[in-house]
Amino acid sequence: MTTDIETLDALGLLCPLPVLKARKRLKSLPAGGRLRVLADDPAAIIDVPHFCTQAGHKLLSQEEADGHQVYVIQKSG
Repeated sequence: MTTDIETLDALGLLCPLPVLKARKRLKSLPAGGRLRVLADDPAAIIDVPHFCTQAGHKLLSQEEADGHQVYVIQKSG
């Protein structure tokens, strides 16, 4: 498994764009790949965990940093 992690800057984007962009980026990652998503849309707190559950990806962490949320998602497979 790779230890590399890609970052998706979704700051300033409103629902559903952070999730749509995360889905697109995850498609290009190998199974087990990790994606860090930066989002400041209040709806992302609900949308990102829900997306992970629906798509079967693992939400490794969710935290607040500098006025935005940081999510780390591990691609399923």
